[in-house]
Amino acid sequence: MTDHDIRVLDESNVRTAHTLFRGALHSGPAPDDKWELVKDSYDPGRAFGAFQGDEMVGTAQSWAIRLAVPGGAELAGAAVSRVGVRADWTRRGVLSALMRRQFQAYREAGEVVSTLRASEAVIYGRFGYGVASRGRQLKLDRRRVSVSPSAGTGGRIRLVDQDTALTLAPELYTRIGLTRPGMTTRWPTWWEMNLRREMRDENAQTAVHRGADGDDGYAVYSVKSGMSEPHGTSVLSVLDVVAGSPEVWAELWRYLLRVDLVDQVVAELRPLDEPVEWLLADRRVLKVTDVEDETWLRLVDLPAALAGRSYREAEPVVLEVRDRYLPDNEGAYRITPDGAERTSAPADLGLDVDLLAATYLGDVSFTELAHAGRIDVLDGAALPRADALFGTAVRPWAGTYF
Repeated sequence: MTDHDIRVLDESNVRTAHTLFRGALHSGPAPDDKWELVKDSYDPGRAFGAFQGDEMVGTAQSWAIRLAVPGGAELAGAAVSRVGVRADWTRRGVLSALMRRQFQAYREAGEVVSTLRASEAVIYGRFGYGVASRGRQLKLDRRRVSVSPSAGTGGRIRLVDQDTALTLAPELYTRIGLTRPGMTTRWPTWWEMNLRREMRDENAQTAVHRGADGDDGYAVYSVKSGMSEPHGTSVLSVLDVVAGSPEVWAELWRYLLRVDLVDQVVAELRPLDEPVEWLLADRRVLKVTDVEDETWLRLVDLPAALAGRSYREAEPVVLEVRDRYLPDNEGAYRITPDGAERTSAPADLGLDVDLLAATYLGDVSFTELAHAGRIDVLDGAALPRADALFGTAVRPWAGTYF
């Protein structure tokens, strides 16, 4: 393995890093006009480059976030993106060196967790990332949709122009808050890189719900019309739905399902337990066409992460955790309804840190992992206790892609 010089990047070399990242995805450099839109999304001090001499051979960056965990607490964390290694330098330890340097930086900043969206599922498990939330892809035949009757909210939904949306959507997202485990705060340039791009490239529309006390939810969607082609299909894509209450959520979805001159409604990475089908007179109209991983979670400061979430009522369980990249996380932890702490007691279950991350937000149970032979079961009676302790009322989901 070659030693790699990992450096914090500055304004003089972030464009080189961006070009390297795009090259790793088999894309050319961003043209000047696109780079002007992208460059401010590199937060100072959060981008790294791996160098051999003066030559950059790998890169990774992140944004500071807060992650909602079971019980309602929000933990300081990092949203990792733009990870790439030049094709002629892969499999030489470059990515490992970048990951280690990122973990060190997160700990120095007091960031307890990190999260990413994986381009390939086989890459990040070895660095301690586990799939902690998933989303389902929905498809509905709009011509067969009949929405069940509802008393409604007494509010009104209105379309707003792009400038209003770019101001109002971030304000509403912040005010409504993180309502599910797995949701994260959105940094300022996220809105520029996502909402503004969707408006520019996909002609996205923003519908805002206004209730008795003011605006309390919005939906962003785009329509690709098939009217210009013979037998063309018009598709409405649901891009973002944020609501301050279940009633507002239902009204926003009813609006989306009633937009005229639409043949299909599709939505990607929606929550596994989002009850869209229960808005329909005929639930069979909704088809789940795929289920994909969403949040890849890394428990960087394991004691702080375990102590940061709440647990449900059950008898205690002792977990023996293995962590190859951050060995000071390793050891036994006693989990009780009152919290988590290190212990010298014998373990009931043993597992790697990536699998603990998969259970951490409530997406998968210890019993499921045990049935797949992925964890060490030292006391079979501990499985239902662990499932109960880590259980959540709702499925985890982030809803923020980056």
